[in-house]
Amino acid sequence: MSLVEQTLAAIVPLDVAAERAASTRLDSLTKPPGSLGYLEDFVRRYAAIRHDAAARFGGGALMVFVADHGVADAAVSAYPKAVTAEMLRNIGAGGAAISVLARSFGYQLLVTDVGVETDTSFSPLPGVRYRRVGAGTRSLLEGPAMSLEEASRALEIGIEAAHQTAVGGATLVGIGEMGIGNSTSAAAILAALTGLEARRLVGRGTGLDDAGLKRKIGVVEAALRLHWKCFSDGLQTLAALGGFEIAAMAGACLAAAAHNLPMVIDGFIATAAAAIAQKIRPGLFDYMFFGHCSAEGGHSLVLERLGVRPILALGMRLGEGTGAALAMKTIESALALFHQMATFTSAGVSGKLEQ
Repeated sequence: MSLVEQTLAAIVPLDVAAERAASTRLDSLTKPPGSLGYLEDFVRRYAAIRHDAAARFGGGALMVFVADHGVADAAVSAYPKAVTAEMLRNIGAGGAAISVLARSFGYQLLVTDVGVETDTSFSPLPGVRYRRVGAGTRSLLEGPAMSLEEASRALEIGIEAAHQTAVGGATLVGIGEMGIGNSTSAAAILAALTGLEARRLVGRGTGLDDAGLKRKIGVVEAALRLHWKCFSDGLQTLAALGGFEIAAMAGACLAAAAHNLPMVIDGFIATAAAAIAQKIRPGLFDYMFFGHCSAEGGHSLVLERLGVRPILALGMRLGEGTGAALAMKTIESALALFHQMATFTSAGVSGKLEQ
């Protein structure tokens, strides 16, 4: 049995009894029932995913996967591919936005080179794990971006990363990415899986002008025409359109569910990975929180089509897992209220009048 198959087999249903117990405690706290709004939903779902009625928090971890894309050669980004390696160095050195947030929140940060074109593993960058599938994917305009074997290996890398966070004691995890050209692959994946038109999904990414945006839409439309026969199968869709880092994020989603870890999804590109994971294992969205509604492309349309609600809407489109980190802190805040607020009984506060 492959690692992916083992992971899928380890996923068990959510714990309804834990969810009910958490709901009972929420209703006993010194507040009107339901007055914390969606924060109460976060606690209930966290307890159900963790199989823990006490909804204990053991720490957070962020997994950032970095890789290059062959489609970047089609001029779909305002920045050169060299930026991927440069940002890998920046994230590992602690200078990127996600590095600052992880440090500020006390979250573990796992930065993984899954396939950056410039191989720095011969002189390893501080703070970077090397699990390279290759030196970037091939162009999705010329054939599948990855072989099925490469896609499976990238899934396994994400599975291994999520396993590491679980062993390290994290009880809440998030995913993020970096890779020039990856919003093109993400748009193609999301169009393939949702049926939404490319022109409604494709965004300006790193800052394309109007001509660049038109070119990028054309690239996604061409990829959809070329690979449409693959779209009934999650792994084949991933191999045809995806990137190594998108595949790794999808694998992390599968493994998080297998380890009873609530997974917080970042923005547009991470949502493509989550959608692939859901395609591979239907029902996986139940184990996820969608961190924020990105300003990139048609992310709001995608979230609506997928039937999921984002925690935050801050107009962000940075990637790296920054939206996931902020949403994780919101969930952590909900858990702090759940654990530390007094109950009506303990505080000697009168309860609701009987009608």
